[in-house]
Amino acid sequence: MPQSTPVLKTDRALGDRELYRNMRNQASTRPWLRLCGLAGLSLFLAGGCAGLPGRDAPRREPVSTDAAPNGALVEPFVTGARLNSGASGFRLYSVGIDGLLMRLELIARATKSLELQYYIFHGDESGKLITEALVQAAQRGVRIRLIVDDGEAVAGDEQLFALAASPNVAIRIYNPWRYRGHSRVLRAAEFLFDKSRLDHRMHNKLFVVDGAIALIGGRNIGDQYFQVDPDSQFADADVLVAGPLVPRLAETFETFWRSEIATPVEAVVPRDQYDAGRAAALAARRTPPQRATSADSHFTEKLTAGEPLQTLLSGSAPVSWATAELACDSPDKKTVAAGERVGSLMFNTVANAVRATQSELLMVTPYLIPTPDEEKLLTEKSETHRRVRILTTSLEATNDPAAEAGYDHYRVPLLQAGVELYEIRNRPESTRGSGESRKMTRYGTYGLHAKLLVFDRKSIFVGSMNYDARSRRLNTEIGLIIYSPEIALQGAQRFDAMTQPGNAYAVSLQPSNSRGTPTLVWNTVEQGTPVTYTKEPARSAWQRVEVRTLSLLPLDHEL
Repeated sequence: MPQSTPVLKTDRALGDRELYRNMRNQASTRPWLRLCGLAGLSLFLAGGCAGLPGRDAPRREPVSTDAAPNGALVEPFVTGARLNSGASGFRLYSVGIDGLLMRLELIARATKSLELQYYIFHGDESGKLITEALVQAAQRGVRIRLIVDDGEAVAGDEQLFALAASPNVAIRIYNPWRYRGHSRVLRAAEFLFDKSRLDHRMHNKLFVVDGAIALIGGRNIGDQYFQVDPDSQFADADVLVAGPLVPRLAETFETFWRSEIATPVEAVVPRDQYDAGRAAALAARRTPPQRATSADSHFTEKLTAGEPLQTLLSGSAPVSWATAELACDSPDKKTVAAGERVGSLMFNTVANAVRATQSELLMVTPYLIPTPDEEKLLTEKSETHRRVRILTTSLEATNDPAAEAGYDHYRVPLLQAGVELYEIRNRPESTRGSGESRKMTRYGTYGLHAKLLVFDRKSIFVGSMNYDARSRRLNTEIGLIIYSPEIALQGAQRFDAMTQPGNAYAVSLQPSNSRGTPTLVWNTVEQGTPVTYTKEPARSAWQRVEVRTLSLLPLDHEL
């Protein structure tokens, strides 16, 4: 199999599988770093992890403006909303670079408010471009509120916090780490001794502009998610929402904003990360879009022309008007699930839609480690002989060996129950449905991050929820079930394109061997020639050994 550059870590909360990875990576580090780790362990053993940091800190609100409704974002949808009473407008965006352009253009159009809620907000090129656009919006008087999780924060992500120096901007961190540095040893140590708190992360992705337009889906902020990173790029999806559903999405943001779990950045972040000097440097910074223009040579001219947003606002790219169901978790999901508080849990909403399918269920999920009742939803027989087809991550395309090890436990039972499994290749032979530009195909670093469910090609779920135990029990999630055959068909067509033989492996069972144990085969097409692999395609023999070893550990509840 062709070799590829190892892909980067995606948005999986820091759990047991991450502890394994961190400790393994630290095994060969310098002795002084290991001593720092021991010092950190002593600190946390002494009781440094008790309670939520910054819980009782003052909760500053950004300066509010009294700007009128943004006609440029409202008026294009007035007629559609009137003709489709009670419905909202939706448009699906699958191309990664369009996700970046759309966010930059919406920020530039904002006149009143911006609310952003993300699990990951990296300080790479894309993150810097969006941060600089937010600075300019704040300078225009736009009120900006951001909620971020720091479970996957890496060095450089703190560039975002310089925004907090503006009176128009307020930032809160969901369930923050006490340790604010980037030593993996110290982060792993804090997690180890405060696991019951830190294991619960905010996985939501939501972007609301002037209370008029929202983006929701699976994309975080970062080069990987906009498919401009040669080392790692993820297939994903955004849904743009206009109409009466937008205020309801804004209410979910407000719920998280008011939660005591969302801590003001001033309570936990060192002052020098958002002081006057850091703020001035950010205001003067202009990041050249080198990766973006390398991925799409027309990036700059599209941004100058306001595309793809301008085409949408002009009516040349119509939206689909439909009703939708909002599925979301409460910020204190842990206590709601335990019955200690009243709140919302999204899984039942999604489960009911899965259970109601009659003819076909299509699923795209990067991580497939179902809980027992999630597995039953996929395998239970229906009177109408429902067809279940799932696209997930292959070993050669995975960025998370522990998650791949967990998935390995479920392949045979799912196939025996009649589920059809496809695994995305790290170098698809067609860009159709991939979301990547043709220029990016040469790197062979393609992976999966979209979370889509298509029900009987009549409705579709788009959101942040993976089909795994972590999304079910530990992370907060958000998504929409859109009752639009038109949008559902787009999702189904993308599924069909991504599962073409040149883009994915079709996994199937061989007849049982002499010991009665079923074995797996992987069927694909390479440059027009059908190929069958009896050994799982991987980037290296070591990758197979690593995943096989991890599969022996009881990690499924953390994955």
